[in-house]
Amino acid sequence: MRQLGLILGLMAAPALATAQGLPGLVGGDYTLTNHNGEAHTQADPDGKPQLLFFGYANCLQICSSVLPQMADVADDVAALTGQDIRPVMITVDPQIDTVETLGPALTAYHDDFIGLTGTDAELQVAYDAFSVEKEFLFEDPEYGPVYAHGSFIYLLDGQGKTLTLIPPVLSDEEIVAIISNYIG
Repeated sequence: MRQLGLILGLMAAPALATAQGLPGLVGGDYTLTNHNGEAHTQADPDGKPQLLFFGYANCLQICSSVLPQMADVADDVAALTGQDIRPVMITVDPQIDTVETLGPALTAYHDDFIGLTGTDAELQVAYDAFSVEKEFLFEDPEYGPVYAHGSFIYLLDGQGKTLTLIPPVLSDEEIVAIISNYIG
């Protein structure tokens, strides 16, 4: 609910979001482990802007539409602007999304996709920085625990500064237009 209030407030004040990003409102430092087993912070190792999402790499619900959308948008932004943008996903369930399982699931969508996991404490730092809440819903007999979680896509610059939030209910074209306003 806190995320919805934040995005509605930002939509009412687009000049602030466009001119200054989201200064101090959403985002921050974290160190997690990528799908190659390496430490990864909020800054992209190659300085690329990033699309960040919190979810599951292997999900049969909302994530299964957002992750391929992020991959398509990354390709569309590159074609339109010449600027590479990296899709990144931080897991909401480190028991399911492990170093071994993240890479194959995410790179099936896009070669540049990075999956991040970590200890509960490390992940909580990222959840807190981005105001992401997760709540246990039920135990699926086949897939294990199912959590409700935030669903915004965060646009970060190459250093990890949050520029804006994007609701994944928008079309690819609308998301590309928003991103293009920030990275040209």
